[in-house]
Amino acid sequence: MKTRLALLAILAAASWQPVCAQGARAYTRADTLRGSFDTPQRAWWDVTFYDLHVTVNPPDSSIKGHNGITYRVLKSAQELQVDLQVPLVVDSMVQDGKALKYRRDGNAFFVTLASPQRAGASKSLTVYYHGKPQPAKRPPWDGGFTWGTDSLGNPWIVSTDQGLGASVWWPNKDTEADEPDSMRIATTVPDPLVSVGNGRLRRIRNNGNGTTTYEWFSVNPINNYAINVAIGKYEHYTELYQGERGTLTMDYWPLAYHVDAARKQWAQARPMMACFENWFGPYPWYEDGYKLIEVSNNGMEHQTAVTYGNGFANGYRGRDASGTGYGMKWDFIIVHESAHEWFANNITYKDHADMWVHESFANYSEALYTECLFGKQAGAEYAVGVRRGIRNDRPIVPPARGVNASGSGDMYPKGGTMLHMIRQIVDDDAKWRNILRGLNKTFWHQTVLGSQIQDYMIKESGKDLSKIFEQYLTTIQIPVLEYAIEGGAVRYRWTNVVPGFNIPLKVRVAGDGYDWVRPTEQWQTTSFALPSAADFKLDVNFYVEGRNVGAAPTR
Repeated sequence: MKTRLALLAILAAASWQPVCAQGARAYTRADTLRGSFDTPQRAWWDVTFYDLHVTVNPPDSSIKGHNGITYRVLKSAQELQVDLQVPLVVDSMVQDGKALKYRRDGNAFFVTLASPQRAGASKSLTVYYHGKPQPAKRPPWDGGFTWGTDSLGNPWIVSTDQGLGASVWWPNKDTEADEPDSMRIATTVPDPLVSVGNGRLRRIRNNGNGTTTYEWFSVNPINNYAINVAIGKYEHYTELYQGERGTLTMDYWPLAYHVDAARKQWAQARPMMACFENWFGPYPWYEDGYKLIEVSNNGMEHQTAVTYGNGFANGYRGRDASGTGYGMKWDFIIVHESAHEWFANNITYKDHADMWVHESFANYSEALYTECLFGKQAGAEYAVGVRRGIRNDRPIVPPARGVNASGSGDMYPKGGTMLHMIRQIVDDDAKWRNILRGLNKTFWHQTVLGSQIQDYMIKESGKDLSKIFEQYLTTIQIPVLEYAIEGGAVRYRWTNVVPGFNIPLKVRVAGDGYDWVRPTEQWQTTSFALPSAADFKLDVNFYVEGRNVGAAPTR
């Protein structure tokens, strides 16, 4: 999702962080039930299809429906976990025509199946449920259902649930580690409202009772937090884009009275698509299309159904995250949220602790898009500018895993800054582009651990990036280059770093250009051909600090 300080002041603060300071939170059994993906009740079955049917009733803010869960049995077992958050109520669970017994433990249901599940079998379970889903307090960051109205008083209903969990409004295996291979979502709403969802619209059925059912279908794997409903008095228009995998359908769903504004502002989606296909590889969902949908919150990266609430204006609510002015030349929500189609929806974290995989790359995509429009220098200036939102209050990666915990909101600006630095270290733009494209090809439609992304980047770059990941993801320390200039030499070393920190750095030691030095924690020396010590500078593209210590020890 988003960022901080202006834009960054709102965004990173709301990145679904744990309530307590890092290391101070006592995690509960509920945290483990939600955040673990390898428990005995989850590890033995693999979701292959969700068949979700939901009837939405705006007058009393209630929903009812059922979800058919088809799964493949990986090893023999007889108990599974299905998640549905209070205050929603399970009415029954059925398999092979038989009602099943289950027990509730907070937001988790442990279901005893009628017969042992045999490895290799494909089975289905249907969960019937109803209730009033938790209302969103501050969407999209503190999610749930938003029961609102548009400016004309028409009902306008939106779901958001990243971090909180998709089970806030529908029963499922609520972990990003297990995606269905495909999904149907059929939403029944009062006339004349329209329901827009993920994938393609396969069927519209008038029920003859004042309601209509909209059936959407995603033929590709989809992560559960990226599944959404947007219900309102929408209009629709479409265009075709000739991309890397052929013809892509790009559909747009603004409120009816915003069609003209949408046609003007959302024209930015085409150059965005061209830029990101160039950098990241083909759009991952040609079969399911691309959509922009107007919603009442700021916006979210719902797969193939990117939601938008940026007021049809550039920047982010009139602000520029970088302070450079470049961020006011394009629409932040279109760019940032659409980048998540590659980093979040195509490549999805298994554990919430690795949320940086989504947000660091999406933040960095903003600099790449600036580069696509205005050149490499402009992109670099934007990447450097977003640092003003870095707080260094907590590490980006939290110490606890398997408990649905995410780290600091610095995963946006600091994570993007880290990637910009890695590009400098790779020092080969063609190779850097191949790494970004290779990530999306290698992990195509997969769920991953953050370590897999790190290992791939290390291998493909041919650079030892392990310490840069450790430094910037797991600590709040900013590396300091201590230096001392003595006659025609400059002596330097890294301090305030993790043990073994060894990233190379560009510094100005002669003329107008920058040369590489390779500091370690030990003092080193290189020649110095500048008029004065004041002319010695560190390349601004590296998020490090310099400290002139006057005189360095001789050993």
